[in-house]
Amino acid sequence: QVQFVESGGGSVQPGGSLRLSCVPSGFTLDYYAIAWFRQPPGLEREGVSCINGDGTTEHVNFAKDRFTISRDNAKNTVYLQMNHLNPADTAVYYCATSSSCQDAQDDFHSWGPGTQVIVSS
Repeated sequence: QVQFVESGGGSVQPGGSLRLSCVPSGFTLDYYAIAWFRQPPGLEREGVSCINGDGTTEHVNFAKDRFTISRDNAKNTVYLQMNHLNPADTAVYYCATSSSCQDAQDDFHSWGPGTQVIVSS
């Protein structure tokens, strides 16, 4: 069964940074789009950042100036570097895959259990 494993979450103070990692179990991610999503407490899941197989990236507005998504195919890992975190970034962060970053959220699959990020003073 193909599934991702997310890690790197934790508790940080506002203004802090975290780097999340996403590793797939059961396939190599070289040619796929890999996206990070998050689900804040009591809210629906939303997209954050996505990286296509060719390395091009997309970010939602709140992530554009603070988050960086990257992939290391040799390590079969996708990263999300998050800087200048604020309490609104508190959420469970998930990664998933699809053919393209242009695909709808419902098209993404192989969801992992997520990693919790808490931003609080």
